[in-house]
Amino acid sequence: MKIRIKGVTALCVVLVFTVSSGWAQSQKMVLEKRGQDYAYLFDLYQHLHRNPELSFHEEKTSQRIARELRQAGFEVTQKVGGFGLVGVLKNGEGPTILLRTDLDGLPVKEESGKPYASKTQTKDDAGKEVSVMHACGHDIHMTTFVGAARLLADIKDQWSGTLVMIAQAAEERSAGARAMLDDGLFERFPKPDFCVAQHVSATLEAGKVAYVKGYSMANVDSVDITVRGIGGHGAAPHSTKDPVVLAAQIVLALQTIVSRETKPTDDAVVTVGSIHGGTKHNIIPNEVKLQLTLRSYKDEVRHHTIAAIKRICKGMAEAAGLPQNLLPIVEVKKKFTPSTYNDPKLVERLSVDLASLLGKENVVSTDPVMAGEDFSEYGRTEDKIPICLFWLGGVKVGDVKKSKDSGVPLPSLHSSLFAPDPEPTIKTGVANLSSAVLSLAGKGK
Repeated sequence: MKIRIKGVTALCVVLVFTVSSGWAQSQKMVLEKRGQDYAYLFDLYQHLHRNPELSFHEEKTSQRIARELRQAGFEVTQKVGGFGLVGVLKNGEGPTILLRTDLDGLPVKEESGKPYASKTQTKDDAGKEVSVMHACGHDIHMTTFVGAARLLADIKDQWSGTLVMIAQAAEERSAGARAMLDDGLFERFPKPDFCVAQHVSATLEAGKVAYVKGYSMANVDSVDITVRGIGGHGAAPHSTKDPVVLAAQIVLALQTIVSRETKPTDDAVVTVGSIHGGTKHNIIPNEVKLQLTLRSYKDEVRHHTIAAIKRICKGMAEAAGLPQNLLPIVEVKKKFTPSTYNDPKLVERLSVDLASLLGKENVVSTDPVMAGEDFSEYGRTEDKIPICLFWLGGVKVGDVKKSKDSGVPLPSLHSSLFAPDPEPTIKTGVANLSSAVLSLAGKGK
């Protein structure tokens, strides 16, 4: 009896040691190879940063990423949902894991002062000449994406499964993910068991990765409201139905949707970002136009907010005495960004393994934000595929503390001054994506 117990104990020790040593070997290879490949990746990063392209125009960027994936051994299909592309690397039995990057830049004139700063100018969809910059870090995303592809292809003996790497166009227009799905992403290519991505952060130190379990980013809706009235002379307001006053009343009334109609434990934002009406001091116009952005996490909160806006606009106009044919026109844009829900179990699994790679102090929990990301679309199909979007630190070490101490804010995403610290950001991003695949498909796990 005692011999059996000792034998079982000894066997358990051997098994634990074997698994741990295999994982340790995989981690060691990730850390070594990300360093060995950095010079190549930094050259790629500078090229991408200097040559940004606007949403729906990412032709040359897509071609470059396709070339990088083919050189790494992936089977690549281009023009999936516009300039999106899909790279597939089959490596035996195991899970199918999707890694995603975005491709597009923004119409921003760069003022970072970096030697590799973008000087690109082009015409936008309206034919206007604009400057273009990777002000949201998509160049970092692409570089770490390529770095992970090269690394994982180089250590295929450490994992088993299928790696699907997608480079998505038009994220800034919240249209690229849906375009790829509509073009058969999950039908034409291996359907993933898990989807993973990362987004560079303008508030987190480089070298760190942050995660959120559950809702991470928001539903984003755009709403146009045309407040109508009966115009006339500013000296005779009694003979008019003033849409300026009505618009002001509506703006104030909309604030009660969050403060008095939404459950306090639910998150929502109703912001009136634009109001325009009238042409002259003494003329009461016929209409005033409002533009709103709406943010929420839960779909039921989103639906209620939209319904409340329509109800308030109608009710306020009727109270002002406007006839039915002059009630406000509320137009909710059809294209919206759905909220990003990080699967808690997937986040836990990936973050624990990443912490063992980078150190617990470098893998931290953070709060959700009200920004939008169409990576969420990949987890909202009928398959309900678990997804996880990490935040990748991009701020030079020490600058976060300096900002807090001085009260001077750091350059935000979409700022003309935004400039990630390349080396620690790229190295950490490559490690993060590689660790995710090894965590889900590694032979040492």
